[in-house]
Amino acid sequence: MRRDYRRWYSPALHRDMELLTFGHAGAKVLMFPTRDGRFWEYEKLDVVASLADKVNAGHLQLYCIEGLARETFYDAGRHPADRIRRHAAFEAYILHEVLPLMASTNPHDCTMAVGCSLGAFQAASLVLRHPHLFRKLVAFSGRYDLTMKVECFGDLFDGYYDDEIYFHTPTHFLPSLNCPWRLENLRRIDIVLAVGEADPFLDNNRFLSRLLEDKGVSYRLHVWDSRAHCPRAWRQMAPLYV
Repeated sequence: MRRDYRRWYSPALHRDMELLTFGHAGAKVLMFPTRDGRFWEYEKLDVVASLADKVNAGHLQLYCIEGLARETFYDAGRHPADRIRRHAAFEAYILHEVLPLMASTNPHDCTMAVGCSLGAFQAASLVLRHPHLFRKLVAFSGRYDLTMKVECFGDLFDGYYDDEIYFHTPTHFLPSLNCPWRLENLRRIDIVLAVGEADPFLDNNRFLSRLLEDKGVSYRLHVWDSRAHCPRAWRQMAPLYV
């Protein structure tokens, strides 16, 4: 499997950023790591290995990026307003640096976003906000409302709320989304959600599914046995849904 490492100074983030690519051709897959993950996480967890057949056959090319969770949602030293602003800068990095890199290195017309846990939120927020740029969303074990408290997962904004949080939170902005152009683009995307029946975010996945259905947006929600918020389950999910 072809493996390439890239690093550059990001004007959007004012710091060096790193990523790994796997494969030589095929649909472009933007992969968001979990809360504690780095750009090499999916290689370490063998999620990349689980996709090896598709990658080696030229069906997929993986772009594994940093998630910056410790500089955004999980930076307790930042005011919540600064956390979401840092996330907005991270989104700008993806839109204006990573996606153009992907387009310049691979002419395939399909771009998809994939993420697990916090990465699922990041992937979903990006795709649902910018649906014209993507053909597929695959999200495993995601929480699509970071203000929601469930089990040990708290409100990542400590009770603070503003327009930036609203417009980056899928389950908040979708109910009021009425833009025909955006909805038309959302309705052509292949959306796949997967979560375990004992996972803490199951209800939130079902709620997001209902919101999509209300907007006429097709999706597939796969509910796995037991608790599937773990690398073992993600390794099994990846070749099925990506």
